[in-house]
Amino acid sequence: MTRIHLPGILAMAAIVVASNILVQFLFGQWLTWGAFTYPLAFLVTDLMNRIYGAAAARKVVLAGFITGVICSLIGTQIMLQGDGYTFPAVTLRIALGSGLAFLTAQLMDVTIFDRLREGAWWRAPLASTLIGSSLDTAIFFTIAMSAQLSFLEPGNDVSWANEVLPLLGAGPEAPLWVSLAVADWMVKLSLALIALIPFRMIVKRVMTQPHAV
Repeated sequence: MTRIHLPGILAMAAIVVASNILVQFLFGQWLTWGAFTYPLAFLVTDLMNRIYGAAAARKVVLAGFITGVICSLIGTQIMLQGDGYTFPAVTLRIALGSGLAFLTAQLMDVTIFDRLREGAWWRAPLASTLIGSSLDTAIFFTIAMSAQLSFLEPGNDVSWANEVLPLLGAGPEAPLWVSLAVADWMVKLSLALIALIPFRMIVKRVMTQPHAV
């Protein structure tokens, strides 16, 4: 791992740490603040992939994964008080869901980007981010909140997330966690489109420098 990869590694670590903190705070009824910071991880991965190649991007993903694991381990040791009982800031299911979702989605992003890198400049970052974000949302919310996977952590009561309500408050009835997942997914898709602007600007600036890789 070389010094030229350090900015990407630091950026990924900062995004993971910020997202682990902000995911605990709600933005409205269906979102957490973490939904707005986490998608930036795909921007960092795609920039590293375009500028330095797939191998460098995978190193940055690994650094982000390790940072996430450390944050989760710290979170499991922080106990919070609520409604007369004590509970960990990060549950086992959230830690598992977060880690597996991040690693799987980011590595898929790297693979798809690498296969599409020779096409139009926007195709690789857009396709890889859309697919990676969808995979990330599906894995995280299913593992962390689905009642069908309660055996992963029997002591963790996720009944609140499985309360049946209209989807996003207006659609067909579905478990609450499905509404949370859909809202999260919609934000990620929107940010995937917006991220094309800084992606294009940063790549163009870096690749035109005299010593660009």
